[in-house]
Amino acid sequence: MSGHGAPSLSVDADGARVVVVASSWHDQVMDGLLAGTHAALSDAGVTDVEVVRAPGSFELPIIAQAAARSGADAVVALGVIIRGGTPHFEYVSAAATDGLARVALDTGVPVGFGLLTCDTEEQALDRAGLPGSAEDKGREAAEAALVTWRALDGLESSKKSGRTGF
Repeated sequence: MSGHGAPSLSVDADGARVVVVASSWHDQVMDGLLAGTHAALSDAGVTDVEVVRAPGSFELPIIAQAAARSGADAVVALGVIIRGGTPHFEYVSAAATDGLARVALDTGVPVGFGLLTCDTEEQALDRAGLPGSAEDKGREAAEAALVTWRALDGLESSKKSGRTGF
């Protein structure tokens, strides 16, 4: 299972503004991803949450970029792409993945990666955080975004205070 060895992440993110950008395809999978994301944000004390729906996974990066530029402290990108019989899967998966990484690097705003790229619908359901699922990628993406936000905030505080070294 791909989740084997995953870290246990928790963070106090009270006061953070988080935008969740979620694809509109595969309702059952997306419902699970969104529920896991909301649970993680709630557990971290985040109350300023906006959810923006994208038509599909290909559109996640442009909306994530707008969210980052609008003052979000972190963005959580959620989507699912299931392999079909054409190269479409590879093109959309690569474009969405590369685009989300670019948003984070270009804006300096953490982007939690909750984009499932699966061979089958069963694999997606097993990662969606639904009852009986083996993994909760929505929760994991939210936790990763928040922990990264705190790490970046800590680095900025160190820079301002003049702290260096170990």
